[in-house]
Amino acid sequence: MKKNLAAVAAVLLLAGVGAAAAEDVVIQPEQETVIKEYVKKQPLASVKVPGVELNIGTALPDTVELHEVPNVKYRYTVIDNRTVIVDPGTHKIVKIIE
Repeated sequence: MKKNLAAVAAVLLLAGVGAAAAEDVVIQPEQETVIKEYVKKQPLASVKVPGVELNIGTALPDTVELHEVPNVKYRYTVIDNRTVIVDPGTHKIVKIIE
């Protein structure tokens, strides 16, 4: 019985590590530069999204309009005067530009 519990605990631990690693998105420095420059040239009005905390990995509601950055797979929006970079497939925040 103890061996089974240990095995289950190990599987759950590894599954958690895999899930955490899947959320770790690395934006290449050159892509980040392109995004920052584009965002400065194309400012957006800030919106409020009640009940959403701005953290890496937070999924934004589908109602939040995401704006394209040419030649970059990510989209951006401005929430509470903070520019957030979002994965358009999952609507998860991948970076917050301060």
